[in-house]
Amino acid sequence: MCGRYTVTATPEVLRALFGYPEQPNFPPRFNIAPTQPIAIVRLVDGKRQFALMRWGLLPSWVKDPKTFALLINARGESVLDKPAFRAAMKRRRCLIPADGFYEW
Repeated sequence: MCGRYTVTATPEVLRALFGYPEQPNFPPRFNIAPTQPIAIVRLVDGKRQFALMRWGLLPSWVKDPKTFALLINARGESVLDKPAFRAAMKRRRCLIPADGFYEW
């Protein structure tokens, strides 16, 4: 589990590593916090794609998003058993490039 993480690799390095066609331009970030926009790599029609997403999970069963705090961490040993994460783990997976993580 982590509360903050870093991405200091350049966009060119990440593009070469993950092989997506987009050419995003983003600065190094040393203090990425929950709810901020983050870089991800996902599969779309069998091909890798770069995207920006908001860090946090809103489970599908939440009726009013304004009253629900986004989930930011899951335990690896129980993620498939928890209702909040089960569907997302099966159908909406992605890679989150990171080269460091820490807690305050």
